[in-house]
Amino acid sequence: MEKNRTAEQQGQEEWIKELLSISEEEKMTPKQLAILQAGIEVFSEKGYAAAATSEIAQKAGVAEGTIFRYYKTKKELLLSIVSPAMTKMIAPFVMRKFDGVLDLPFDSYEAFLRAFMINRLEFARNNFKILRIFIQEIPFQPVLREQFIENVLAQVLERVTAITEHFKEKGEVIDAPAPSIIRFTISSVIGYLLTRLLLMPDKDWDDEAEINLTIDFILHGISGPSLRREDQ
Repeated sequence: MEKNRTAEQQGQEEWIKELLSISEEEKMTPKQLAILQAGIEVFSEKGYAAAATSEIAQKAGVAEGTIFRYYKTKKELLLSIVSPAMTKMIAPFVMRKFDGVLDLPFDSYEAFLRAFMINRLEFARNNFKILRIFIQEIPFQPVLREQFIENVLAQVLERVTAITEHFKEKGEVIDAPAPSIIRFTISSVIGYLLTRLLLMPDKDWDDEAEINLTIDFILHGISGPSLRREDQ
């Protein structure tokens, strides 16, 4: 049976184990791995409300009742995918990556923004399916929202705020409340990522050019020469 599995299937199983921080000692069965894999696919494609456990079972190649041997409800299956992915992988991965991004002695706020955007684009590409589930479900799942605020948002904002204040002191960022600056910056970055990966993934994107434009908009706004002359 092991020899008959394709390299792609084995790779997907390893991805799920890494995604959910599953160790060899946890002894997850092939059927359970297949259910998780199918759950990620169906939840990502259709959303939680429209996803049927019968479809997940069919995609996993198991009987529908087998799903409920491992997970009591469809919601429990969803949380078993998203919660560990966030608490065990997304949050540590974000912080690990941010250890590289946020702790570097950037010479300018522009350099920080560029590294931040490239880092987040790579992260979103590599984990798009699970992030899509998270984006779709966080408005409707209070548990996920609370975990995100506690495990990701609070820790990341603390470090981004410190960097923002640093560049405010250097005069590279306007003297405005740091939360407002961060909210505007993150909204611009997330807006690009969502359009790039979710809304218009088939467009012929020039990521380098789009990142440069987004950074320019953040740093200098979108007003034209006539408005700038009136301000002077």
